[in-house]
Amino acid sequence: MYNILKKIRIFLGRFLYFFAAKLPESWTKLQVGQKTARALCGKLILDKCGKHVNIEKGALFPSCVELGDYSGIGANARINGKVIIGKHVMMGANVSIFTRNHAFSRLDLPMTQQGFSKEQPVIISDDVWIGANVIILPGVTIGCGSVIGAGSVVTKNVAPYTIVGGNPARALRTRK
Repeated sequence: MYNILKKIRIFLGRFLYFFAAKLPESWTKLQVGQKTARALCGKLILDKCGKHVNIEKGALFPSCVELGDYSGIGANARINGKVIIGKHVMMGANVSIFTRNHAFSRLDLPMTQQGFSKEQPVIISDDVWIGANVIILPGVTIGCGSVIGAGSVVTKNVAPYTIVGGNPARALRTRK
């Protein structure tokens, strides 16, 4: 019974989000309840959704995402798979987070027929700022208080209170 109710809740959330995702960004002068509408959809769709969240226009995410209090998913973000987002996380526009990759180890079989690697969840700790156009690859953990510079490709774990940038992302300095 719980599984059926969960599926109905997610379906209703997705149906409402179809419309809410097209409303203006929350920072525009035109305020028509877009932030509240998308937050309600997040509460219906997501496994865990904190209070005062901000899901921006056009963001795509599965129900297995966990979104902490006062955190946001940026405009046109693409989240694929299990991602845990802590509290007070800021996310810029066009962020892509991947939790699995294409399999390519076999040489006797075309890569298009090898499927995907095992899912590796991404963990984003509390008080993290992720700039626009960042790509985060499978299995990465971003430490508390970190800053990810715009356009970075994060391939490895980020230590707490570290500012990283580049492709691949590397530590630039610490916030301490």
